[in-house]
Amino acid sequence: MVRSGKFFKLKDDDSGDHDQNEENSTQKDGEKEKTERDKGQGSSKRKAVVPGPAEHPLQYNYTFWYSRRTPGRPTSSQSYEQNIKQIGTFASVEQFWRFYSHMVRPGDLTGHSDFHLFKEGIKPMWEDDANKNGGKWIIRLRKGLASRCWENLILAMLGEQFMVGEEICGAVVSVRFQEDIISIWNKTASDQATTARIRDTLRRVLNLPPNTIMEYKTHTDSIKYGIVSSFSQTQPRVVRSTPTFSRTLMSKVPQCPPSVSPPQSNLFTWIGKGKRYGFQRSPLCSSPSLIP
Repeated sequence: MVRSGKFFKLKDDDSGDHDQNEENSTQKDGEKEKTERDKGQGSSKRKAVVPGPAEHPLQYNYTFWYSRRTPGRPTSSQSYEQNIKQIGTFASVEQFWRFYSHMVRPGDLTGHSDFHLFKEGIKPMWEDDANKNGGKWIIRLRKGLASRCWENLILAMLGEQFMVGEEICGAVVSVRFQEDIISIWNKTASDQATTARIRDTLRRVLNLPPNTIMEYKTHTDSIKYGIVSSFSQTQPRVVRSTPTFSRTLMSKVPQCPPSVSPPQSNLFTWIGKGKRYGFQRSPLCSSPSLIP
């Protein structure tokens, strides 16, 4: 007899053994399904990312994210969460460069695209538990400046240059049609001393002129006024760089080809005992170091 593509021998004895066989078969099928389900759940859990042998660990693990949307189309927080794509997580200086050296620079992105770099376990969303009571410093840039500013910002963040403990959540660069936006997110919007220190450090690492206007916006306000989740360009005050700022940075946009992986030597300068780093680009790239 053929059943479901398998051959089964008909039994001559009573149905008792047959029922028992069916029961055993059902039990085995159930165990098999459970095993496969457990295996699937295990595979869905990402393997912990740790520094490799002889690599230099960062103080926190970080994750790169990418998102893109059609401009003018309303986006709910649920659809936004489905739209953000995780690129990868790294735990050391060397692992960071392996990702970054192969990523497209923000200046080469088109449309409404965003790169996010957040501590592992924190999603780049206002509604995330680590972000919901926080806010972000925002700077709007003329076209052509995003690549350089983004690089300086994330190197300072990975190198713990902001010196505010666990307050930093992550950073975002948002590419738009007429301008680009960079922002850095922190956990506690009500801590004025911390937000002031982040502002001052941001001015320093981006080499901003003293008269550059910066805006701080709480995520609570963003949600309250119904701005599309984490995609918005932040409506109230506009922040623009001065002409001097623009001319200075235009000549310093890094020229490192995205497809070239920098050599594993001279990637960074180690400072302190694993808590503070000064980074410098590989000789393949012309951008100056961020060593304090």
